[in-house]
Amino acid sequence: METKARRLEEIQAFEADPDFWTDNRKAQQIQKEKAQIGNTLGEYRKLRGKVEDAGALLELVEEDPSDKSMLSELSSAVQEMQPQVDELETRTLLSGENDARNCFLNINSGAGGTESQDWAEMLLRMYRRWCDKKGFANDIVDISTGEEAGIKSATVLVKGPMAYGLLRAEVGVHRLVRISPYDSNKRRHTSFASVFVSPEVDDDVEIEVKDADIRVDVFRSGGSGGQGVNTTDSAVRITHFPSGLVVVCQNERSQIKNKSTAMKVLKARLYERYLEEERAKQALVEAGKKAAEWGSQIRSYVLHPYQMVKDHRTGEVTSQTDDVLNGSLDAFIRTYLLFDKGMIERKGGADADGID
Repeated sequence: METKARRLEEIQAFEADPDFWTDNRKAQQIQKEKAQIGNTLGEYRKLRGKVEDAGALLELVEEDPSDKSMLSELSSAVQEMQPQVDELETRTLLSGENDARNCFLNINSGAGGTESQDWAEMLLRMYRRWCDKKGFANDIVDISTGEEAGIKSATVLVKGPMAYGLLRAEVGVHRLVRISPYDSNKRRHTSFASVFVSPEVDDDVEIEVKDADIRVDVFRSGGSGGQGVNTTDSAVRITHFPSGLVVVCQNERSQIKNKSTAMKVLKARLYERYLEEERAKQALVEAGKKAAEWGSQIRSYVLHPYQMVKDHRTGEVTSQTDDVLNGSLDAFIRTYLLFDKGMIERKGGADADGID
């Protein structure tokens, strides 16, 4: 926190310079950083006050250990603070250049047809519920439904403090093991879906997209029918020839708005590709490049023959599968960030879950 406090003092010194607003783009970027640091320091001060109060309670308990009510009050205070301590610690781990940005979360079903498409929809629900728990806005930019059930793919714009920094911990292949609801013989099936995250690009990042390098197609948005169906050609598909990327947006009724959002998604993915290349130069493993198939998963969700969610990178494991699928991901994200920073070792022994 001392580092953040010093940075805040530096920013305040910058603001005192008469030429601070000469570069408006840079000034706005610094203002965003100031707000984020201010929020973190404010939460830290509140938490420090609670710790001091708990310390005073502890002294009273030590003076009279027989006072059950005081001991209960102390226990409740500590339990109440623990999630706040974990949250604050997680934020201190997010110091990357793009960690503070909003992001686009992309989910694609893998090998397995309807099974994997259903699993992809379960992941979409899981992440949206996680967003709701965090108070993050989450808007579906594009979604492609499966023929029988589930989704083939979906892109969600997630807006919230450190959205990219947190969700980059989820990039990779996710594996589900369960008794299939689509198998009349009730056999066990393994399904895969991949998650990819890219930071939303603001004006402070220069990503050039030449008109000659793209093709813009418009078409009629898909829907479930009825009054909600879109009857105009407002959906937009942008194909970027140099990279081969194709992005689609159809959540708005306005073609102009859909094109604007699709361009944002394209720039975000181009920027993430650039970041991937930089990471590759440093010989880092990019989980998002792995195929959605056996052996490449970062996490397994086992619903049969027992209940378990296990992260294969960190060894973090829980039997509370319902909680995880309902958006309780903070423990997995926090452990990954600590592991990624080299602050903890991988938990457990050999990487196996006993399911083939």
